[in-house]
Amino acid sequence: MYKGGSSYTPRSAKIIRYAGLFVPIILVIYGVFIQFGFIHTDHLIDNAGFIWISFWWLYVSVLQFLRPSRNAQDSMLRLVAYHLLAGAYLIFISGIASPFVACWLLLMLASYTYFGKRGLQLSVIGFVLVALVDIAMWGHINPSVITFDLLALTAILITGVVTLGISESQKVSRGELSKSKAKESLERDRILTIVNNLSDAVLSTDKEGVITVYNAACLNLLDTNEGLNGKKINDVLPLTDKEGNKVDIYNEFHDAKGMVKRDDLFYAFDDKEVIRLEITFSPIRSSYSRSKKAETHDGYIAILSDVTKSKSLEEERDEFISVVSHELRTPITIAEGTISNVQVMMDHPDITPKMLKDSIDTAHDQIMFLAKMVNDLGTLSRAERGVADTAEDIDVKELAAKLLDLYTDEAKEKKLHLNLDLGPKVGVVHTSRLYIEELLQNLITNAIKYTKKGSVTIIIKQKANKITFAVKDTGIGISKSDQSKVFGKFYRSEDYRTRETGGTGLGLYVASKLASKIGVKIELVSRLNFGSTFSFVIPAKEKEKK
Repeated sequence: MYKGGSSYTPRSAKIIRYAGLFVPIILVIYGVFIQFGFIHTDHLIDNAGFIWISFWWLYVSVLQFLRPSRNAQDSMLRLVAYHLLAGAYLIFISGIASPFVACWLLLMLASYTYFGKRGLQLSVIGFVLVALVDIAMWGHINPSVITFDLLALTAILITGVVTLGISESQKVSRGELSKSKAKESLERDRILTIVNNLSDAVLSTDKEGVITVYNAACLNLLDTNEGLNGKKINDVLPLTDKEGNKVDIYNEFHDAKGMVKRDDLFYAFDDKEVIRLEITFSPIRSSYSRSKKAETHDGYIAILSDVTKSKSLEEERDEFISVVSHELRTPITIAEGTISNVQVMMDHPDITPKMLKDSIDTAHDQIMFLAKMVNDLGTLSRAERGVADTAEDIDVKELAAKLLDLYTDEAKEKKLHLNLDLGPKVGVVHTSRLYIEELLQNLITNAIKYTKKGSVTIIIKQKANKITFAVKDTGIGISKSDQSKVFGKFYRSEDYRTRETGGTGLGLYVASKLASKIGVKIELVSRLNFGSTFSFVIPAKEKEKK
């Protein structure tokens, strides 16, 4: 189907099709009344001429209705036919003074719709010619025809000019509207591009809490592939607070007068996994509502972030500072008080060397405790930062001998036997020397600390291409309820025998962190009052083929 000028629309074309069918039928019926004398007119034509004009009117109108024009040439020919038939009808049947002269306005509109400004001009010129011909043919018979024709011509010309002016102004308005829509669409696309490239989840809702815009990060955060548009915010984000109480996030949006941030909300997935969310939300206020200082707004926007890890680290940091400051305070206070006492006792004539030695030993023990704590913290820091994790070949026999020499004196001080159970054939491991040494040292130190009598045994055995490292003691053991917790940071059992020995609860946590760094897992076998065995397995390095 042919698409016409700038004012052409499918709706206007449909209206013209129906008008082109029914208006000629009405005109033919009006002509029949004239022919039979029911309506008087000075424009007379014989029956044959009337039938000829009526036939072609009906033929062209039915053709136009059943077979719409497909190109510009077809549309032009049909409009020319309509103009010629309308002109013949006005000149020979009804006269221009007839009320149906207004139908020429339909021809003007059709011409403008299909061929724009030029088509309208030609239609007006056509009517001027029809009026002149009508005056020439019938003016001498009835002088009033001249007056009526000139009045009709003036009315049609005025109507044509007004129609053209209105159409042109509408054309400008439509052009501005199209530009505005294109600009709005471009701005919307830009905003959506920016939003979709944000790492944080962003979504927007209307005033009723129905989601209208969201980005890809929002789907990632909620772990879903389903679209969110048209869904209620409460259905998409069923949230709870720290106490497990349900939070109506839409009500939170509705009550917000400005930007609000909450980081105490929790979201549960279908598999029961729970994450902690930080949500920053605010009403979206239009420029109109701001200028009028009204409480109305256009909806809400929210930015969501998963802060589970950061909040956990923050809580761990706070706990770390609290525990470490507490543990540091005690030995520092004891050491400072003991050394102050020594300073006073040195000036007293009745103080014996043994008394001074005991006080200095006490201060020394507390300083060594501080040194051990600092060492644990340093080891933990290096492990978390990945410092000195370069792998190298380590002779296991040499490592075992070094550990035995290092802790023999410490075991003797507690009257414990430090044993080495070394397999006959142990080879080489390829891993970080610093990490494996500190891992074993933490396990050995822990075993000596919690063993009051008996022995601590370092066991190293190789089977096939795997080397098992184990530290076994005959100490107090670990209850089943505590075995799943002892590798946690700052955890210390409630057993009074554990509380008798000082410590920060970092030893086994550091050991587990070092183990994960070298790719192994510490296994624990323990029974209360029967000791514990901590072990891990490292692949042995294959011997190079000669």
